[in-house]
Amino acid sequence: MAENTDVVVIGGGYAGVMAANRLTRRDDVTVTLINPRPVFVPRLRLHQVVGASHDAVVDYREILAERVRLVVGDVTRIDPAGREVTLAAGGTLGYGHLIYAVGSGSPVMRVPGVAEFAHPVATLEAARRLRSVLDAASPAAPVTVVGAGPTGIETAAELAERGRRVTLVCGGVLGPYLHPRARRTAARRLADLKVTVLDGPGTKTTAVTRDAVHLADGRELPSEVTVWTAGFGVPDLAAHSGLTTDTMGRLLTDETLTSVDDERIVAAGDAAAPSDLPFRMSAYAAGCLGAHAADTVLDRTAGERPAPVDLSFPAMCVGLGRRAGIFQFAHKDDTAMRLYIGGRTGAKLKELSCRFSVKHLADEARKPGSHTWPKGGNRRELLAARRGEAPATTEPAARPGTPM
Repeated sequence: MAENTDVVVIGGGYAGVMAANRLTRRDDVTVTLINPRPVFVPRLRLHQVVGASHDAVVDYREILAERVRLVVGDVTRIDPAGREVTLAAGGTLGYGHLIYAVGSGSPVMRVPGVAEFAHPVATLEAARRLRSVLDAASPAAPVTVVGAGPTGIETAAELAERGRRVTLVCGGVLGPYLHPRARRTAARRLADLKVTVLDGPGTKTTAVTRDAVHLADGRELPSEVTVWTAGFGVPDLAAHSGLTTDTMGRLLTDETLTSVDDERIVAAGDAAAPSDLPFRMSAYAAGCLGAHAADTVLDRTAGERPAPVDLSFPAMCVGLGRRAGIFQFAHKDDTAMRLYIGGRTGAKLKELSCRFSVKHLADEARKPGSHTWPKGGNRRELLAARRGEAPATTEPAARPGTPM
């Protein structure tokens, strides 16, 4: 009879749920998922929580395989030597293998006044607090959204569509990922919604006060409610546990997603930094990396050599309110093509992407191992260029615990 393997997955987001479900492919693997909340949060919809058009909550029973044990709580420390994790509520939980999928949240607020006077949108709790603040504010209150990535654009559009006076402070370029053609479409839609868009090098935020946002070019913007969407941060659990991380605190791994410190620890999602060259933070990447992390663990338990991760990015979706959006096609290296779909069709594709991000998890729960994703990105070339080598036509998997 095969020896049973206990796998603990820390984090119940897109990466953690996908990994936990996929691990149930094997009957001799027992899976425990630890998450702070009793419900799944589809983070692609957090801007809708702010705009009161969605609650962004899914019951785990809809997306989690029956064989996965859910433990609601926080992990305060990982003990690689003892192969156990410490829970905030008390006690420890042992593991044979660990998948680190803690995700990301609000960044460390380094700009003066942001921590005191600005409202992030990176977590469910933060989005709900911001919604309460907006409900209490006057309908005519000036609202400033700082950050013009997808979250900033989507939050600004969502609020403007509901009649709010919104200024979007880009701190640089509007929608840096978008192709210039798609960027112009986004700018036109925001103008139609009466969003004031401030872009360019002088729009970097230098300070936030109770009723204003200060910019690098000296402008002072009246702001009764300031929304901060400029960047994400990751929990410090890995660093606090003595594991090697990158400068942002993401767990440093090799190309199989295995920790450079311990081959029994594998990372996935926003908090993973394979070869110190992390993938773009996104729900799409998190799900794919979660599946690959599970495959790495299953390969190890079967005595097989794990494969290096292979992931390409076919598109990005950006919502522009409930009636418009942009579906930006991408090259395999995650750079935007000229081709995009906008308007109502773009909005429908955005909504489909939100639904499918959850459906993929439910499908994996019903049929573990079924999730697939586009491959063939330019990661080998990027790694080779960083090492100063000519890219090889084939690249073997890294040895367990060895950075590439």
